[in-house]
Amino acid sequence: MIEEPKALTIKRPARRPSAEQIVAFQNTPTSFVADAMDGKSALDIAINPLAPDDLPGHVAGPALTAGNSPGDLMATLAALNFVQDGDVVVSAFGGYQGCAAAGDRLSMMLKNRGAVGFVTDGPMRDWAGIVATGLACWCTGLSPNSPFSTGPGTVGLPIRLGGHVVETGDMIVADRDGVVVVPFDQIQAVAERLVLVRELENTLDAQLVASTDLPDGVKALIEGDAVDFV
Repeated sequence: MIEEPKALTIKRPARRPSAEQIVAFQNTPTSFVADAMDGKSALDIAINPLAPDDLPGHVAGPALTAGNSPGDLMATLAALNFVQDGDVVVSAFGGYQGCAAAGDRLSMMLKNRGAVGFVTDGPMRDWAGIVATGLACWCTGLSPNSPFSTGPGTVGLPIRLGGHVVETGDMIVADRDGVVVVPFDQIQAVAERLVLVRELENTLDAQLVASTDLPDGVKALIEGDAVDFV
């Protein structure tokens, strides 16, 4: 006989980026972070900002993971006990689209506990109520159907959503372009590389303001032997 699983499995958060590391990602576009990680860090494009015109358009903070069974939010409710100021709660929903992974009440509880953002691979509900909370949210859309809260689920353990594994303590950066995950052991290196990315982006932007030139190599390609004009 198969033993019934525990309703919850919890690993207390034991690692967290430093305050200086968190600041390094504040107000940084996700595209810069993605470039600093060779374009391999963004979650699936199905995960979008819920209300970019009405909620904060950018968040950057440590991940607190909640691994839910499809259609269930017990783990997210339990994660409330472990939220620290500035956390982004990342809630795996098994990619289930049949009901909401969270609504306005849970959003308010997350905000009251100190979370600055919420990311899930499921839909949400109670749009107007969520906007009223001011909690920035990224999800797959909206569904009025309500979830269960029976478990099983996990808090603080690795989860998989949007094509990536996310662990508590990873850096989450999210804006209108999407959500980027920086693994904990890469945070310092990526933060340092961001300095170079910003410098390069600013230089290129300044050069393009009044330029009508083609990108490097394009004119030579068009005028070379690799192109047939028909």
